[in-house]
Formats: sequence, C-alpha cells, structure tokens
Amino acid sequence: MSGPRDLIQSVVVIVPARNEADRIGAVLDAVRRAAPAARIAVIDDGSEDDTGAVARAHGAQVLRHPFTLGYGAALQTGYHWALRQRFTRLVQLDADGQHDPASIPSLLAALDAGAQLVLGSRYLDPATTPRTSFARRMGSRFFAFVVSRWTGTRITDPTSGYQAMDRRVVERLALDDFPEDFPDSDVLIALAREGVRFAEVPVQMRERLGGVSMHRGGRIAYYAYKMALTLSLLPVRRSSPFRAGRELARAGAD
Repeated sequence: MSGPRDLIQSVVVIVPARNEADRIGAVLDAVRRAAPAARIAVIDDGSEDDTGAVARAHGAQVLRHPFTLGYGAALQTGYHWALRQRFTRLVQLDADGQHDPASIPSLLAALDAGAQLVLGSRYLDPATTPRTSFARRMGSRFFAFVVSRWTGTRITDPTSGYQAMDRRVVERLALDDFPEDFPDSDVLIALAREGVRFAEVPVQMRERLGGVSMHRGGRIAYYAYKMALTLSLLPVRRSSPFRAGRELARAGAD
C-alpha cells in the first residue's frame, strides 16, 4: 500500500515568481516539507530583486527569464524544462504564499486515483472559502458555470493556479497556443475537448502575503474581455501547423 512519500516520486514542483524574494524562501521550505522527494524549479520571470538567489539558497533549481514575459510564459518555461527532465508528474503553485504546499499530497493522490489534471479549489470546503469582493465572487461563479458546462465536469475554481498534472497534460500545455497572461478557463475547456480527465480537491488559500494580483484594477475588465473572446472562438479554432512543443515532447519521450 502506497503512502504520501510514494506519491511524490518522479514529481517536479514548479513555482513561477517575480519579485518574491521576501516570500519565496518560506514557500519553498513548506514545499520541501510536503514533498521531500520532489524536485523544485523556480521560474524567475525577470525579477528585479533577489528572488533567484533566495530560491537557490533554499535548494531550488532556478530558470531565469532575462526580462518579464508574463505568468503564462513562466509556466511554459517550467513545462518545457520538466519534459526535458522526464518528470512524469508536475505540480504548480504560486510564489506569493497564497497556496498552502501542505495540499500537494492531496493533489498527487487525485492523480494516482486516475485524474490527469487536478485543480486545487478554494470553494469546495465552505469552512476555508476566503472572503472576496462581490464582483470577484460573481465573476468566479460565472466562469465556473461556463467551464462546468463546457467540460461536463463540475468545476468550482477554474482560475486556480494550484494544479497537479500528468505528463500528457504537460505535453499539451507546452504547445505554442498556451496563453501568456491568463491561462485558466479557456485552457481547461481546450483540454476537456481533448479528453483530459479532471478532478478538484479542496485546498486552503491564504491571504496574499505580498506582491500584486494578476486579477486587479483594469485587468479584471481585460480578463473578462479576453476570456469572452477566447471562449467564443474555441468552437472554430484550428490547430497551428507550427508546433515546436510537439517536437520537444517527442524528444523528451525518446
């Protein structure tokens, strides 16, 4: 019978980060406690502080962008690196301290039970649901409804960046159509259309310890516009013939 330690073999934890020097050390220490056998890679997205140096001091592999490319691009750097390193399972979480690394074994257990992509949901357990603004709650519920209808699976937290996935999903996300800014609802729907099996597990998301949210100010309106446009185009969207990611995925499998 396998235990939590068995579930974290061949696992990489990727942590996109920008200007998180004051917070990332504690995050990485918590990841190490939750997943002692996992390898940790921090994608330093053009930080102007000592994020990379702090991450190295806490035992992480650091993949640095020379300038800021965006959250989605940072994730893709982690996906490509994980494929080259031949990891079979990947966990992603944020560097700002919101995602509690203690939930990593639960996400991996859901993969072990047959899911291919596991979302950490802050809304499954009412006792740990964080307080947010009315506008944000309504927006989250709307996109949860849309994604649930499109995927045929009840999804309560489609914007959660706390996820675990198997190698097939990583290969798909390494392709060149992955969003550079807000990779969430549209990505989930595209994966569901390709037959990916989803699961959600309850996780606790803490108050932001610092940094700046992607979903803030005028970016909320941009997010709504971008998601509405992307989702409306999904039924007619065609695959690009230029897929560098497929070659990379095949190379990693050889």
